[in-house]
Amino acid sequence: MDVLRPALININGRIYRKNAIQEEDYEEEEEDYSYSQTAVEQCLDEPCDTHNIEQTENGFRCAIDVPSVLYKYIIGKKGETRKRLESETKTSISLPKQGVEGEIVVTGAQQAAVVSAVTRIEVLIDSFRRKQPFTHFLSLALNHPQVREGFVRFSEELLERCRQDTGVDGSIFQNPAKLHLTIGTLVLLNEQEVTRANELLQQCQETIRDITEGKALPVEVRGIEYMNDDPSMVDVLYAKVSAKDESKKLQQIADRLVECFVSAGLMEREWDRVKIHGTVMNTLFRKDPSAEAKRTQGKLNGKDREAFDARNILKEFGEFYFGEFDLNCVHLSQRFSTDCTGYYSSAGQITFT
Repeated sequence: MDVLRPALININGRIYRKNAIQEEDYEEEEEDYSYSQTAVEQCLDEPCDTHNIEQTENGFRCAIDVPSVLYKYIIGKKGETRKRLESETKTSISLPKQGVEGEIVVTGAQQAAVVSAVTRIEVLIDSFRRKQPFTHFLSLALNHPQVREGFVRFSEELLERCRQDTGVDGSIFQNPAKLHLTIGTLVLLNEQEVTRANELLQQCQETIRDITEGKALPVEVRGIEYMNDDPSMVDVLYAKVSAKDESKKLQQIADRLVECFVSAGLMEREWDRVKIHGTVMNTLFRKDPSAEAKRTQGKLNGKDREAFDARNILKEFGEFYFGEFDLNCVHLSQRFSTDCTGYYSSAGQITFT
């Protein structure tokens, strides 16, 4: 089926077909990279009108924005990747100096050759972008004073009653100031990409206000849940979050935002619907207090996670009431950051009112 129905890749709003291939791991050597049998070699050429191709006196030219951190994947070890691309497509590929943001310029005598080279570069970059850790995420802050007080009470009572359970200790609790609901994660590798994501978020504001009817949304944080099939071996516990009026507005807001960012190629769809929850306990915090729960991209090594026994916790605190408040904002939050309030630094935000 991988051959008959190849995977689709969204790059800058364009959809490409990608044949199944066996990728080899890149090994770093003097900050240079090479490749073998990557998606570049099997990418299907796209029509010329999908790229901004300029005609020049000597042929054709196309410039594409690529974050400087990804240049090395186009250059390859000792320049092998760029040489192979230039040879196979009969084009010339020019890159800015390493660390300098700018455009990669592809030139060639034939328009189709330039298109082919650009398409292969974009698919190659997309392949390695997917391997980068996420840098930002769309979030709904749950750190309202009432919820924070409830969370502190939850952690104190839990440690008093369940400290004897395997793996349970104070190091695995979320920072109360950073309680949040993650809508989706993004890999934004330079200021231009952050700006683009913020602009897209602003474009979503009217749509979100249509859902909320221009009002803040009263929400309740009550109950906890886990997502694996064995409560005695749990990595993360989540608080349940729901609209006070029992409407589906919170789910609609989250799903609409994900749909918008996925369509623009800035986010990968992980589930059919966003899971509405906020992390309260996570074994990643045991080793890194600033870590966020991210279990869906296969980037966490199982050896780095130490499970805990949540059976008594679920029995004692399954319907614990954390609090309620009026939700009125969506943040474009920066990972591993803190603002003056203790929450994540914001690269942009929109309000419901």
